[in-house]
Amino acid sequence: AEKNLKLEEKITMLQQQNEELRARIEQNTIITRQLSEENASLQEYVEKEVEEKKKLSRTNEELLWKLQEGDAMSPVKLPPAPSTPFYRCSSGNSSPAKVRTLRR
Repeated sequence: AEKNLKLEEKITMLQQQNEELRARIEQNTIITRQLSEENASLQEYVEKEVEEKKKLSRTNEELLWKLQEGDAMSPVKLPPAPSTPFYRCSSGNSSPAKVRTLRR
């Protein structure tokens, strides 16, 4: 009878563990589904970004080509703007300071 009682207690404990594990599995299934949906959404976003980047690259190449063709066909060429203009220092020094500019 004592052995039977211990076995019943063990059965009860194992049933509780089983229910807890089922609840965890259900929760993990829900999270997995959510992550899969989020992953699909992010993948779609990345694909759109890649396509947009390709489109911008093609547009850039086309504009560069038009710019080069326009320069080649232009009868009057303007002198290029200086790439390094001179500015006065704000430190009170009266000598001009050379400032580096970036061309885009």
